[in-house]
Amino acid sequence: MDVEALAEAVAGGDRRALSRAITLVESSRADHRDGAARLLDRLAPRTGGALRLGLTGTPGVGKSTFVEALGLHLTGQGRRVAVMAVDPSSTRTGGSILGDKTRMERLAREPGAFVRPSPSQATLGGVARRTREVLALCEAAGFDVAIVETVGVGQSETAVAGLTDVFALLLAPAGGDELQGVKRGIMEAADLVLVNKADGDLAAQARRTAADYAGALRLLRRGAEDLEGFPKARTLSALEGRGVAEAWEEIAALHADRRDSGALAARRAAQAEAAFDAELRALILERLAADAGTAARAEALRRAVGQGARAPAAAAREALDASAAGV
Repeated sequence: MDVEALAEAVAGGDRRALSRAITLVESSRADHRDGAARLLDRLAPRTGGALRLGLTGTPGVGKSTFVEALGLHLTGQGRRVAVMAVDPSSTRTGGSILGDKTRMERLAREPGAFVRPSPSQATLGGVARRTREVLALCEAAGFDVAIVETVGVGQSETAVAGLTDVFALLLAPAGGDELQGVKRGIMEAADLVLVNKADGDLAAQARRTAADYAGALRLLRRGAEDLEGFPKARTLSALEGRGVAEAWEEIAALHADRRDSGALAARRAAQAEAAFDAELRALILERLAADAGTAARAEALRRAVGQGARAPAAAAREALDASAAGV
């Protein structure tokens, strides 16, 4: 593969080249990983220019509907929007449906939009292992808004906050009282709580839910050094398009404040360092597994753990020590 030519095509905004680059980056083949590393390094100076928005919420809350409504609003303003929709992978077969693109049929046809579903594989936290790299490729291709829509499974889905500039949580009306909102985890990371489906008979309930969560956010994030009023909760109807433009204004205002104050640069630096640490840990594990002697020793220790003869922590430490000693 000619990595230089692929990098030039991606930088030129070639959508097919971008799709090929993402496929390369998401591949687990050793030769592909080497090419992906060189491609990302080559494109690194062209990254970092997009507003990165993370969006999470439980299944059925309307994440895809909101993303499409927001994406159409932004492309209507002349912006270029990239959407990375992470789809859950089967723990049995490893397969994914990757159906989010069909849910965003109108947005997927927009010339200024790029919608890419990705499998979560074995990664926890609602994102895929290579989501950060896919974000970088989309930025290098000239997209100025990058949206990451997570799997949508619950309170632990906070990994996307470590990849993006602004993190929004989408909720449905009657999803819990203020005490539910005070629960740690995802509420501590959310910059904006958006109560969707505020239409028809649910409109009044949506306003009450937003009020409950607004109170919870004030209690939970008191003293947070951010734009006045954040984090905040508001209602919208993604189906009818009401409140979507206002939600974008909130997102853009917070992003601009963080950029101007220097908080955004610090946030991204911390995210990049965390990504380096995570990749280093993953590579160490891969190198250990690739060594035949280490793999055999680890397998023997794994069986001993399974039989109850060894404790997992002690056995893992022994496997690592044996690898370091070259046994």
